[in-house]
Amino acid sequence: MDRILKWLTWPAALFIAGVLLWYEQFKLSGNEGSVMLFTTLATWLHIPAYEQPFRLGVAWAEIAASVLVINQPSRMWGAGGALALMSGAIFFHLASPLGVDPYDDGAMLFKQACAVWVAAALILVVYRAEVFALLRRVTGGR
Repeated sequence: MDRILKWLTWPAALFIAGVLLWYEQFKLSGNEGSVMLFTTLATWLHIPAYEQPFRLGVAWAEIAASVLVINQPSRMWGAGGALALMSGAIFFHLASPLGVDPYDDGAMLFKQACAVWVAAALILVVYRAEVFALLRRVTGGR
C-alpha cells in the first residue's frame, strides 16, 4: 500500500513543480509585478536595498524544490522545501502590506501558494516514515 501511495504523489509533485516553475520566469526576468511584490516585502522587512537578492534567492530555492520534488528519491526533500517556501509566502501575504490580493486578480497568487502548500503536505504525509526517520537521525533518536 505504501508503494502505491508513493506513486500517487506524482500528480502532487508535478503540480508543485508546475506552479513554482511557472512563476520563475517573472522572478528571474525582473518582471515589474514581481519586482513590486519583493520591493514591498523588502521595504516592510527594512531591507529595501535587497529586493533583487531576495527575489532571486526565492526563485532559486523554488527551482531547487521543483527539481527535488520531481525526482522520486528526493521527493520528500522537495516537498519539505516547497512547504517551507509556501509557508513563508502565505505568512507574507497575510502579515505584510502585500495583502492576499496584490495584483487584484482574485488572489490567484495566494490561492496557488495555499494549493502548493497542501500538495507538499500531502507528499510529506505519504513519506511520513522517512520524515520521522530523518528527524530521529537529526535529533539523535529523541
